[in-house]
Amino acid sequence: MDKYLVMLTVIGAAAFVMTFMPAITAKTKVSYSLYFLVFGVIIYSLFPQHLPSAHPKAHPDISLHLSEMVVIISLMGTGIKIDRPFNLKNWASPLRLVTIAMLLCMLGVAFLAYYILNFDLASAILLAAVLAPTDPVLASDVQVGPPNEAYKSETKFALTAEAGLNDGLAFPFTWLAITIAFIQIGEKNNLLEWFSLMLVYKILAGIAIGYLAGKATGYLIFNLAKRFDFLKSQDGFLALALTLLVYGITEAFGAYGFIAVFISAFTLRHSEKRDNYHHHLHNFIDQTERILIAIVLLLLGGSLVQGGLKYLNWEIGICVVAFLWVIRPLAAYLSLYALKFHFKEKMAISFLGIRGIGSIFYLSFAIKEVDFKFENQLWSAVFFTILVSIVIHGFSAPRIINYLGQNIKKEKVPE
Repeated sequence: MDKYLVMLTVIGAAAFVMTFMPAITAKTKVSYSLYFLVFGVIIYSLFPQHLPSAHPKAHPDISLHLSEMVVIISLMGTGIKIDRPFNLKNWASPLRLVTIAMLLCMLGVAFLAYYILNFDLASAILLAAVLAPTDPVLASDVQVGPPNEAYKSETKFALTAEAGLNDGLAFPFTWLAITIAFIQIGEKNNLLEWFSLMLVYKILAGIAIGYLAGKATGYLIFNLAKRFDFLKSQDGFLALALTLLVYGITEAFGAYGFIAVFISAFTLRHSEKRDNYHHHLHNFIDQTERILIAIVLLLLGGSLVQGGLKYLNWEIGICVVAFLWVIRPLAAYLSLYALKFHFKEKMAISFLGIRGIGSIFYLSFAIKEVDFKFENQLWSAVFFTILVSIVIHGFSAPRIINYLGQNIKKEKVPE
């Protein structure tokens, strides 16, 4: 049977099953990401000759752009869901997570990679950068619900906002690894250019473009549409259109599209908070995202079968476990320690640092820019991290969130 037809059938089956996954997850208290990962492992183990290669190294451009597409769509959905208005007090927990905690995590991973795994400096920094951000794609079980939900826990808000922010903020450190890799092979490059362009300009420009795009779109659909009836629309696919438009424009200006997409979504969300149109936007982007997640998880399962863990050794395994069970929880808890909300929520936020598709994108991106000496080991480390995260968090996250929902006093969402 033709591989194309087989893949269409598999994707169709996965998308069909995904329709019922939210209800299944609620019933079984097991994240749907684990189901699809196992499904990918099974079908690639049984029918490898009938399916296309799933390892990112076999199709680097497809892997790069597929993971990129899933992440930006997830970022749009994440921004649309957040009801809490932005200010330093309201957003204290995610801001501490994406600054203090993320930097501590990167330092911890870089230390382990350099001294325990014996990676060169560029590869050590790259592993730290690609593992630093929590994943907006696989974290739906721990994120806030649809727009205008009456109550949302601090745990869900912190994890949702963290996932929305840190995918873009990890990008400068991926570029730092690329810059150092060029320096190591004698190519003309310097850290001052990295600081001014990759760290300062790209972040600020991404924020500015995202904010302007969100404001302009909000004015169009919530203000002008009230004056001109022909502009009124209830089409949810505007969320997907805005995602692609903002990302394309931002990248054309040499800025970080991940940041711009999230900021545009959040800005649009707060242009007219109570309008029911946000539900149409949320529902469409959520359904689009879940279909893509099903595909990516199947391929991820196939990658594990097709040599994704070939270069895994006990040193990498220990470092990954240390990162997920010690470095991330400790760094996150320290960053949240001074904040005044329940310590059980702080513990949950610290533990539920889910890693996923964003790490695949960053690694694919960096390897396309320059050759890294420990590329194979980097892939195995990233795949093993995602595997362990999906298994551990897949079983624990729904139960932890359910426990907190039943035992921690809920507070009304700030207006």
